Amino acid sequence: MSDPVVSVTRLEKSFGRLQVLKGVDLSVRSGEVVVVFGRSGSGKSTLLRCINFLEEPSGGTIEVDGIRIEIGPNLRARREAIRDIRMRTGMVFQEFNLFPHLSVIENVIEGPMTVKGVARAAAETRAMELLDKVGLADKRNEYPIRLSGGQKQRVAIARALAMDPRVMLFDEPTSALDPELIGGVLSVMRDLARDGMTMIVITHEMGFAREVANRMVFMYEGELIEEGPPAALLSGARDPRTQRFLEAVL
Repeated sequence: MSDPVVSVTRLEKSFGRLQVLKGVDLSVRSGEVVVVFGRSGSGKSTLLRCINFLEEPSGGTIEVDGIRIEIGPNLRARREAIRDIRMRTGMVFQEFNLFPHLSVIENVIEGPMTVKGVARAAAETRAMELLDKVGLADKRNEYPIRLSGGQKQRVAIARALAMDPRVMLFDEPTSALDPELIGGVLSVMRDLARDGMTMIVITHEMGFAREVANRMVFMYEGELIEEGPPAALLSGARDPRTQRFLEAVL
């Protein structure tokens, strides 16, 4: 069995006196799709943001693609290692976060050109491949203001993929979308899973989780309470907290 692409050990995160993550352990292997679910405020988004250091963890160890960082007082000195982890993690946010002053293709090429030093011609060639993959090649010169929410999110996925990440992190990617736009984004994510992309997905889309996830993890008040294959967890959760949540959403 392959080594984990992502390994989180005893991860803690506090905001002042509020402890949001309480010793979380999570491993994700190459090609695995892990869906993290739970009610709002359980720490799901904070977990993702700690994995790529958008939030600075308070304790524990994070390893991504062999780059290991033990959280401690000298964390800020490890900027190169943090940068390397960020290069290996693609992040798709709930609210898209596209650059409004850049066209679709400019949004996609910005990262490879600025961070990796890729030449513009090569970056544009790769960007067009990715825009075609997400069904938006014809929108290359449009600006975000002229796109629907679903189109914006598909551009955001293409932008993250342009950095050739080892793992994709999805933070409730469909929760800001109108219902009729959700299917297009989930379809792109299904294709990524079929292509073998390693993914950690926060979502309440239980149909997607049942179909695509290898494993589901239930999070409650900063702890991972229960995990298992979707079929087993959705139909036979053992922990009462998981049961109550699933009764409310299914």
